[in-house]
Amino acid sequence: MLNELTATPLFGIGLTLVVYVVAQKIYIRFRSLFLNPVAVTILMIIVLLLLLEIPYGSYRKGGDMILFLLGPSVVALALPLYRKRSEINRNRWPILAGVFCGAAGSIASACGIAWVLGASREVVWSISPKSVTTPIAIGLSEQVGGVVELTAAIVVVTGCLGAICGPEFCRKIGLRSETAIGLAVGTAAHGIGTARMLEVSRLGGAVAGLAIGLNGLMTAFLLPLLFLIFG
Repeated sequence: MLNELTATPLFGIGLTLVVYVVAQKIYIRFRSLFLNPVAVTILMIIVLLLLLEIPYGSYRKGGDMILFLLGPSVVALALPLYRKRSEINRNRWPILAGVFCGAAGSIASACGIAWVLGASREVVWSISPKSVTTPIAIGLSEQVGGVVELTAAIVVVTGCLGAICGPEFCRKIGLRSETAIGLAVGTAAHGIGTARMLEVSRLGGAVAGLAIGLNGLMTAFLLPLLFLIFG
């Protein structure tokens, strides 16, 4: 019976939704940064699949459908962006400059550290789009010859770390502007970081949502260009 259940895409979808609801309730109950719902959901699903000896391929049938919905879901970030459009418009040039530097720095740091540590060329290109949202990162990884599964995993880990540490780290180094913190977290930690910023500040969350799109656009331009030069 378990084999029949896991053979349908509804298994992956249902398991993800149920586990996420549980993880969300845990986060609301304890309000700990280390209980980020996305990170907890990932860990719980891994544990369940291992305990029940369910192949990842069975889960992925439904998981891929959720992955497909990540792209359209980004559109939902347009609402806080629209509401804060006047504040964002006043800072448009610093925002553009900041996201460009963030996009270039993200690619350079990821590729540079991996190269210094002796990673293969395939691995280096796989982790290069780590700070853009998953649908864009997967497309870029395919374009430059990376491993899509590795790219997806690195993107999620980057987002979780950014959501857990990002806002607090920005304050520790002296940032007080909601716009600056939102820009940094959105550029570095895409959708997961933006969800965290929306809890902290509506303006910061709106700017973080804008940073997701701008970072994706700039990375989509920079990464193939670098691949043509160094690939």
